[in-house]
Amino acid sequence: MAAGMIQGGFKMVYQERRSFPRIDDDSLSLKLKIGSFDTVAHTLNLSASGIYCKIDKEMPPMSRVNLVLMIPDMSRDDRAVKTLEVSGVVVRQHPVIIDGQTKHYDVAIFFDDLSAKDRELITSYISRKKT
Repeated sequence: MAAGMIQGGFKMVYQERRSFPRIDDDSLSLKLKIGSFDTVAHTLNLSASGIYCKIDKEMPPMSRVNLVLMIPDMSRDDRAVKTLEVSGVVVRQHPVIIDGQTKHYDVAIFFDDLSAKDRELITSYISRKKT
């Protein structure tokens, strides 16, 4: 139903719940660590509040993870990269099943301790990628 449509005599208004813009981006380098498990993940999209990625191991919701994220520092030049070390919480995951077999898991991770400086770096990267 579109925003502002009338249903049963009541006007229904939907608002975007996300506080930060999100972009599709499968080019970022990302390493995840949960307990003794380390893996390199493929990013799907990014915002200043979290990341959506695909990994090869199931990560149940509410799992705590540590991330190392390589973000191009576009304020300097196209080759400059900033390494962010962030902790997060898995807020959603689901298996991607192809031909009856689990190929990988799509996982949404909320950043729970991103510094203001790192949040600004991500926000700047997203703004420049959108244009």
